[in-house]
Amino acid sequence: MSGQTVSMKEPVCLIENDSDGKLRVVRSALDILDKIDQHVVVVSVVGLYRTGKSYLMNKLAGERKGFALGATIQSKTKGIWMWCVPHPEKRDHTLVLLDTEGLGDVEKGDEKNDNWIFSLAVLLSSTLVYNSMGTIDNNALEKLHYVTELTEHIKVKSNQRDGEESSEYLRYFPSFVWTVRDFTLTLEVDGRPITANEYLENALKLRTGHSKKDQAYNLPRSCLRNYFSPRWCFVFERPASGDKMRRMEELTDADLEPAFVEQAKEFCDHVFNEAKTKTLKQGLKVTGRLLGNLAETYVSAIRSGQIPCLDNAVLALAQIENSSAIERARAHYQKRMADWVAYPTETQEELSEVHAAMEKKAVAIFINNSFKDDDQKYQLELMKVLQEEYEKICERNYKESQKACESKIECIFAPLEEKIRDGSYMTPGGYKEYCNDLKLATSEYRSEGGRGVKAEEVLKEYLERKASIGQAVLSADESLTEAEQRAEAEQARREASERENRAMEEQLVVQERLRADQQRTYEENVNQLMERMERDSRNAIAEHDRVLQARLKEQKDLLQQGFDDRAHQMQREIDAIKGAKAQEEEKKPSFMSTALDTVGTAATLFLPGILPKVGGMAVKWLSKWF
Repeated sequence: MSGQTVSMKEPVCLIENDSDGKLRVVRSALDILDKIDQHVVVVSVVGLYRTGKSYLMNKLAGERKGFALGATIQSKTKGIWMWCVPHPEKRDHTLVLLDTEGLGDVEKGDEKNDNWIFSLAVLLSSTLVYNSMGTIDNNALEKLHYVTELTEHIKVKSNQRDGEESSEYLRYFPSFVWTVRDFTLTLEVDGRPITANEYLENALKLRTGHSKKDQAYNLPRSCLRNYFSPRWCFVFERPASGDKMRRMEELTDADLEPAFVEQAKEFCDHVFNEAKTKTLKQGLKVTGRLLGNLAETYVSAIRSGQIPCLDNAVLALAQIENSSAIERARAHYQKRMADWVAYPTETQEELSEVHAAMEKKAVAIFINNSFKDDDQKYQLELMKVLQEEYEKICERNYKESQKACESKIECIFAPLEEKIRDGSYMTPGGYKEYCNDLKLATSEYRSEGGRGVKAEEVLKEYLERKASIGQAVLSADESLTEAEQRAEAEQARREASERENRAMEEQLVVQERLRADQQRTYEENVNQLMERMERDSRNAIAEHDRVLQARLKEQKDLLQQGFDDRAHQMQREIDAIKGAKAQEEEKKPSFMSTALDTVGTAATLFLPGILPKVGGMAVKWLSKWF
């Protein structure tokens, strides 16, 4: 998906607190996101205030300045700020950087607001970066208590029960990167060198025991292990001396410690190559416009005192996006048809071929920008809308053909009309001259291009109006015997009948082509629908596999660390995931057949010329799946 993107020179505020202290989305930021048709990789950074979060985000944006850097104890970033830049590696993606206000700001002292900021960062991002100072010890994990309260601020389902399996959150939550600034320890355990990732996993090991102290120790660790996968860690040495630290925005890489510069590069390379496209359930890829709608939906729920619900957000967005997808498809079709169709087209086939190409692209635009259209309501609406647009174009083509033909007749038959007016044919031998002139003019008219799809019908109507004149000329021609006049009259009737047949055949060709267009419309929509259903099913199965592998790894780690009870309890989650995956695989044939039946039956209401052929198409697609 190439699509349209933007390149911002500096960040803007996306979410702020209003005068009442409530969160709100900034309209101008939404306007920017609304212009981004590309898929987005969304990287959010969170952490305690004054830990250098903004510096990392500026590095990701490829700039020294942008997100505010502070050299005092005050938090510089308020709310959530956004910077959209072209992705340096994925050319068809936009990188959206979200810098959040520092958590635990002593001046602000609003822990509830901190929780919502943290929750929104989780909800909006595809990669969440948590930034801290020093080491990952128990104190650092206790300060990350926001992760232990996520289930109080985010719901997956509207009817969610307390204690809902963590695997449901794992489906939606972003990957996790812990960045540790001013790290002074040696990365080793028992004298053995370890990686930063191993350092993080070692810090997340649980403690045996059931005391309140043990439970408090394990809670943030369990939440990180259960909600976020995969996880990475990067450690950074102190970038410069204290004096230089106060002038970070002015410094170049040459002014910083070489080790820090290299570590920052490794972090950026990781984000550019490993951070995934933001997705929703079943792998739906998010565009900038959809990200803006997500932010509005979540903040609206928070403002109204509700807990943001992921499933509800997807359903609400589906209504907005699917209606928008229809309009975008219609607009594309209208514009491209206006660009490509030169009225009148010489044949209906010529118009049909342009229509087929533009409709195919319009359907693809809808398919790529719509989701959760489980009953095909919106796709059927699209089919109806495009059919109505095509009918308008065909009607215009008829009228333009009529005008072109009448203009050509007026020009070509002008000499004949002049002779009729001055009585040139009302003499002996005049009827033969009249017939010859009529034949020559008719032949010239039929040899002309640019007449369109009503060429014979307009000619027939014109010559029908001239029939009485021909009879008058014939009756006045004294050079013809009575028998010859009867023969000429019979010849005139045969020629009129031939013109009638030509006009009927011309219209039959048009109608047959229109019926073929309707059939092709139906089959094009069904083919693209089936391809999307197949893709959605693959994404759903891949999602089950990803969560399953994460749960199996966690279960294995628990067993190795001696937490047999926890590992056995996790088996219930694992079995549920396996069951959901099996159900997804089993439902494909019936789901596809139902969709085909729904589309075929409903489409006949506005595409009366189609033969749905549900059985044959079902067999075709089932053979692809199995």
